[in-house]
Amino acid sequence: MVPNETAVSLAQTIAKEIAPRAEMADKMAALPVEDVRLLQKTGYTALSVPKEFGGYGYSLLDCVAAQVQLAQGSGSTAMVAAMPIQVFGLQREDTNWRKDAYEQLCTAAAQGALINSVASEPEMGSPSRGGLPATTAVPTNDGSGWLLNGRKTWVTGGEHLTHLLVYANVGNSVGIVVVEKDTPGLVWEHTWKDALSLRASDSHDVCFENVVVPLENLIDTPKNPQPNVWFPLIMASVYMGTAVAARNAVIQFALERVPSALGKPISTLPKIQRQIGEIDIALQAAQALLFDVAGEWTGKNEDREAFLPRIAAAKSMVTETANKVTDKALRIAGGTSITKALPLERYFRDVRAGSMQPPSGDTALEMVGRAAIAELAVN
Repeated sequence: MVPNETAVSLAQTIAKEIAPRAEMADKMAALPVEDVRLLQKTGYTALSVPKEFGGYGYSLLDCVAAQVQLAQGSGSTAMVAAMPIQVFGLQREDTNWRKDAYEQLCTAAAQGALINSVASEPEMGSPSRGGLPATTAVPTNDGSGWLLNGRKTWVTGGEHLTHLLVYANVGNSVGIVVVEKDTPGLVWEHTWKDALSLRASDSHDVCFENVVVPLENLIDTPKNPQPNVWFPLIMASVYMGTAVAARNAVIQFALERVPSALGKPISTLPKIQRQIGEIDIALQAAQALLFDVAGEWTGKNEDREAFLPRIAAAKSMVTETANKVTDKALRIAGGTSITKALPLERYFRDVRAGSMQPPSGDTALEMVGRAAIAELAVN
């Protein structure tokens, strides 16, 4: 399958505009307002929203390919865009939300709303590991709404978000409560500025201090949530694009670097050509697997469990390749690469976040291994 050219072209256009701001955004550890406005103006964050609600309705493969392009402009901004894309990608296939809320949120996203799930907590960590949120939503005294209290971490998009989909303890079960921007009691703590990776993604902590929302803002109480196929692949696309940006940057450096003792660009040296060749082969292989897996996804609930090992394989290969490629790019460029003279150290830092997102590490390898063993065991 071939990604939609319009989706890819849109991402390339946005990437060119946000790229000049990326270095300063990283230095200031702040998501540029201009980037957010551009995402909203172009409707980019509604890539996966169904057309009937004003979105683009692109496939998983289309969105992955677009994200690879966008991340070449800014990994942080691409990560902010990734969140609503994966949220609506999942929901259009397995709509757990109340129908009217789903339609309202889709329409809002298509009109420029910036929406993200708010689930991780200091004690619980990622909800993918199980556990009940410490954040609570209890009925108000007059029974007209919900009272929220708690703290969430790694809330990508920060204060730019217009709608927060808060995972909370509702009567000793998980509920999803919509909290809109500027609701009284919503307090942001800028905890992300010293992070290793994606410093300009505004992935800050948010606290809910007696936040009151209407009863209808409880949009879901998922009992048996389906695995999210979109999340790992959309995340992987950000690291894939960042690694490609590192590849391009080190090639440009090699073309321009002319040591006085050599008298010609280092790109003419077989050693440099060989190292860049290693980078290129690794990236081609990782992107081919990523696109192949994304293109295979059927969107059907009955296929989710069986598809998880393929997702784990693609996500694992992309993140490991991104780590190795950015490391090799640093080595090729030498001492200059660890300074701000080149963006390579930023790319090196940014892709490290991929190893922290599920499925990762031994968990991913075990999933792939079990599937491989099971495949032969039944034959």
